[in-house]
Amino acid sequence: MKRKAISGVVVLAVLGGSSIVQAAGPSATMLAYTCAGCHGTDGSSVGPATPSIAGTDPTYFTDVMIAYKKAERPSTVMTRIAKGYSDEEIEAMAEFFAAQKFKRYPQKYDAAKAARGKGLHDEYCEKCHEEGGRNPEDSSVLAGQWIPYLQISMEEFLNGEREMPKKMKKKVNTLIKKQGKASIDDLNHFYGSQK
Repeated sequence: MKRKAISGVVVLAVLGGSSIVQAAGPSATMLAYTCAGCHGTDGSSVGPATPSIAGTDPTYFTDVMIAYKKAERPSTVMTRIAKGYSDEEIEAMAEFFAAQKFKRYPQKYDAAKAARGKGLHDEYCEKCHEEGGRNPEDSSVLAGQWIPYLQISMEEFLNGEREMPKKMKKKVNTLIKKQGKASIDDLNHFYGSQK
C-alpha cells in the first residue's frame, strides 16, 4: 500500500513537472525563427523591401510590434502576424533580436546621393542616429538598411501614415525646407551605402 502511494506521488510529480515544461512555451529562438522567412534567421533581411531587425533596441521592437498588433502602424502583413503573439512572446523576441549582430549586404546605391546624404546626416540626424546610423538606441539600425525599405518608411512618415517623433518631425521639416524633398533620398542612399 505504501509502495503504491509513493509510486502515485512520483507519477504525479513527473506529470506535473512535464506540464510545467509545456506551459513554459516556445523559446525566444523558436519564436524568432518564425520571422526568418522575411527577416532572416538572425534578423538580417536579404530582401530589399523588408527591414533588417537584428540589433534593434528591444523597447523600440516591442513598441513597433504592439503598434502592429493594434493596427496603429501601416504594413502589408505585420498587423496580421503580430496579433499571433502574446506581449511576453514579443518581449522575448525583442531581446533575441537585440542580441543579434546586424549584417550588411551589398546593394546598389548612388554614390553622389550617398555623399550628399552623409553631410545631411551629420547636420540633421547624427544627434539621434549616432555613429552614422549604426547606433540603434531608441530605434532600429539605419546604416546598411535596404534602400527600398528606407524609402517606404520615409514616405509613410511624410504622408502621415506613420507619426514622426516630435524631434524627428522638426528636423525633417527643417531639412526639407532648406534642402528640398530630394534630400530625403540622399539620406536613404547614405544609410544604404554603409558597410
